Amino acid sequence: MKAIFSREVRSYFQTMLGPVFIAILTAMTGIYFMVLNLVNGYPYFSATIGNMLFMLMVAVPILTMKSFAEDRHSHAEQLMLSAPVTVWDIVLGKYFAMVAVFAIPCLLFCLCPLIIMTGGTASLGSDWAAIGLYFLLGCAYIAIGMFLSSITESQLIAAVASFGVLLVLYLWDALAEYFPTSARGNLIGMIVIVALLAALYYALARNPYVAVGVFVILTVALIIAYLVSSTTFEGLMAKTLGTFDVYTGFVELANYRLLDLTAVVRYLSLAFFGVFLTVQSLQKRRWA
Repeated sequence: MKAIFSREVRSYFQTMLGPVFIAILTAMTGIYFMVLNLVNGYPYFSATIGNMLFMLMVAVPILTMKSFAEDRHSHAEQLMLSAPVTVWDIVLGKYFAMVAVFAIPCLLFCLCPLIIMTGGTASLGSDWAAIGLYFLLGCAYIAIGMFLSSITESQLIAAVASFGVLLVLYLWDALAEYFPTSARGNLIGMIVIVALLAALYYALARNPYVAVGVFVILTVALIIAYLVSSTTFEGLMAKTLGTFDVYTGFVELANYRLLDLTAVVRYLSLAFFGVFLTVQSLQKRRWA
């Protein structure tokens, strides 16, 4: 894993990909920092970081698009998968390399609260906590982008798909308002979600029997639960899918200086899930 990590870090800085990614985040954050904190005298850098979420969503696909798509397109993936290393080593080596590149602008951001403190009062604790949460959110984004890069040969498709998924997460709280509220509508919605999960399992494992079996069992269980107590299905989709709202916890810290530890757990879980899906994607091709 160390060899893969070192090679990937070097590759990001031997090309313009790493410097461009770092430049985008630092330049845009610097502009917001200058206008909001230095010119207008707002003492909280956490608010500046809070305004950078959309830019993070734009920048991360640039970083992750080549992680596996390039190897697959150049057929270097075949050599990599036949090497005497585990798939976990390959995936984690690439993942931590991207995290290391992302950590560079985050470390630079840590200087901004100190700059604010030289001119007056600064809230170092909440500002650094916001930077830490921003870093964890970026790690989750990187895992998602890496997985999407592992299922295509095109870097462009990987970047566009990553941006699309991250955009949906960005708008998740607003989209939740359009989820059905009736019990029957939520039952249908939950069955659709189960079908999508079964399709995802089939795409990764290529085992139709397990995929169909899981879909049938969960669908029957949902229908039985609906017949027993239909009222429990009212607003169920909003409650269930609300766990994927990745922004509320961050916004509360950025704007109100309130740290929600569930946001930390959510970001770490999302990062692990993205890494796990990437491993499964490569495992399928390794033994194909």
